[in-house]
Amino acid sequence: MKKQTTHLLILCLWLATGIFVPPLAAQSEAQPHFLDGEAQEVAAFKDPARWVRHDLWVETEFDSDADGQPDRMHVSVTRPYQTEYQGLKLPVIYVSSPYFAGVAPDVDGLFWDVRHELGSPPASRVSPEVTPRNNRPFISDSHIHTWVPRGYIVVHSSSPGTGLSQGAPTVGGKNESLAPKAVIDWLCGRAKGYTQPQGGELVKAYWSTGKVGMTGTSYNGTLPLAAATTGVEGLEAIIPIAPNTSYYHYYRSYGLVRSPGGYLGEDIDVLYDFIHSGDPAKRAGNNSRIRDTEMKAGMDRVTGDYNDFWAGRDYLNQMEPMKAALLMAHGFNDWNVMPEHSYRIYKKARDMGLPAQLYYHQDGHGGPPPMRMMNRWFTRYLHGQQNGVEDDPRVWIVREGDGQDNPTPYEAYPHPQSEPVELFLEGAAPAIGSLQLEKPARQGKETLIDNFSFDGSSLARAELTDHRLVFVSPELKEDLHLSGLPEVTIRLASSKPAANLSVWLVSLPWNERKNAKITDNIITRGWADPQNHRSLTESEPLKPGRFYTVSFALQPDDQLIPKGQQIGLLIFSSDKEFTLWPEPGTELTVGLDASSLRLPVVGGTEAYRGATE
Repeated sequence: MKKQTTHLLILCLWLATGIFVPPLAAQSEAQPHFLDGEAQEVAAFKDPARWVRHDLWVETEFDSDADGQPDRMHVSVTRPYQTEYQGLKLPVIYVSSPYFAGVAPDVDGLFWDVRHELGSPPASRVSPEVTPRNNRPFISDSHIHTWVPRGYIVVHSSSPGTGLSQGAPTVGGKNESLAPKAVIDWLCGRAKGYTQPQGGELVKAYWSTGKVGMTGTSYNGTLPLAAATTGVEGLEAIIPIAPNTSYYHYYRSYGLVRSPGGYLGEDIDVLYDFIHSGDPAKRAGNNSRIRDTEMKAGMDRVTGDYNDFWAGRDYLNQMEPMKAALLMAHGFNDWNVMPEHSYRIYKKARDMGLPAQLYYHQDGHGGPPPMRMMNRWFTRYLHGQQNGVEDDPRVWIVREGDGQDNPTPYEAYPHPQSEPVELFLEGAAPAIGSLQLEKPARQGKETLIDNFSFDGSSLARAELTDHRLVFVSPELKEDLHLSGLPEVTIRLASSKPAANLSVWLVSLPWNERKNAKITDNIITRGWADPQNHRSLTESEPLKPGRFYTVSFALQPDDQLIPKGQQIGLLIFSSDKEFTLWPEPGTELTVGLDASSLRLPVVGGTEAYRGATE
């Protein structure tokens, strides 16, 4: 009778889902398999037709849509059939996103108009509605073909206020950390899951070992870090790829209102509108509370100052409870989510004594670590295989010309032998000045005139122009290895109470060929508001003609500058690709004698002299 019942259940499953499960007597007990410290694909886990796929709603601890009920997150699960019919328990790879249900259309007026005067209130903008793709039960197919065959369960969830998840998007608010925490709590048996968004039957994750890893890219890479900062038990390891770790650092730079690369005029409220694909009946209330009250009061596009609103959306401030092992990945030429986002979190994790590795490549936004690195990370911390990954080199950097799957190991980042080399400015405006190891004799000041219509690359290539100052090193006689964060100190005066300040570090002569690589011309960049010369939290209008000292770091880099090139320090005002566009004509006067560049050189001054003399 028992055998007949089993066969009947198998027949019912086949008819209902199309999944055919052989009788137990015909099955081998499939188990994860490991080789050289990595989970291997297992034939019994590979057939998508036999995967069990279902969705549910996990109840959270918050009510961000203010309807009087705890928000529930929409979750989908993809797992090998052995977890249903052989009692197999497996660890979980979990991916969460605000993008799974679609985003707002790119309409005119969605972004803020950057053509307005510094310090003045911005004009209004358009807030389009998202037409959601609310499919069940498949929230996303990402990662399933990579990890399910290797003996993992893959779980997806939509962020609060997106797709079929309840609540409101807050773009870095506390609910975006607590939502994935709730899903992990459910995977570990501590939270409740239901078959429906309201009411419904209880769903339990009886197939989970209680070991969870998270990964994702960009916003999807931010959410693993957000979850980890809650200290939730069961989240053993995360692999954030190009994550936004601070919305202030994403939308501001040292007090300056600055756009992420490729999205001129974007700000945090634009991103809110872009992802708000949740219940249309809740949108008006969410918009009123979150976008039109909290964000409007806190984001401050007038001064760009750091405040409590931004501090609450900076995950560096929330890391103390974090326990998860961290493998961080980023591109040195990511001008959307800039490389400082990963470096600051990695550094803090190391200081906290957490297992942490850092992978950097030379390209732009995105780019995961090699599969073997991710596999070893998850195999160690989710399957518990003692593969020694915690003893691997801490830092992996893809060198110029190498593929992203072939990084070079290092003991640390910045390179352990990197030392700051201070270089002084010798002027020749409107022509090209020089960078000197020895401080030149007193030489006074030079002036540039702001004009946003000239982009940075044009200013770097120009032989003569009044719209920038540029200072170059001697031609390199051998390759020079830079590793770390260049820093500038600029003594300046403005002709107006507010001004943009933009600094690029470039490699000259500029490579204008069609096959130019992303590393050929721009070494790194940085931006600052001279009004914040004292503090990020309080700006003060500049007194025209008065000199102020502005010091700040450029974006992290690790790059070999080839022999035959010159390193150029480009100083200008409005950056057409990143900053606001005030009316042209503001004059910035730079005091050359009190200005300098600190270049992080592997081998320090001796290496710099060897390459330039």
